[in-house]
Amino acid sequence: MKISLVQDIMKKVVLTIDASMTVIDAAKMMDDASVGAIVVIQENIAIGIITERDIVRRVVAKGKPSQTNVKKVMSPNLVVINPKNTVLELAQLMKDRQIHRVPVIKDGRLIGIVTSFDLVRYCSIGGEPEISKITDQILLKSHP
Repeated sequence: MKISLVQDIMKKVVLTIDASMTVIDAAKMMDDASVGAIVVIQENIAIGIITERDIVRRVVAKGKPSQTNVKKVMSPNLVVINPKNTVLELAQLMKDRQIHRVPVIKDGRLIGIVTSFDLVRYCSIGGEPEISKITDQILLKSHP
């Protein structure tokens, strides 16, 4: 069986938002695009990600204004992967770090994103059995 690479399953179109924009801008962009996360960019470099969960926990639950800067509430320390890594390495990374979205970086540039849904789709079309086990663990993990 051919070993699949991250580049084989990643989405090449990634929604991004500039770090200077606000949470309300991010929420509108997510709603318009029907996505649950946006990669935060500063000077053409991916510096974080803001998710629906970040907005709920760090803005709404804390009573912060919707004009709060995305940089203040994003998840920093972005976990990324190279397009030449294997899908198994991706699945293991998602499991170990307990994350559902991983931006794909090549030569310092954001070129794609892979989600747990992409892994599930890959498994449903006959991906390696080991990845199916890891994907189950990612999806069944309890949220803190």
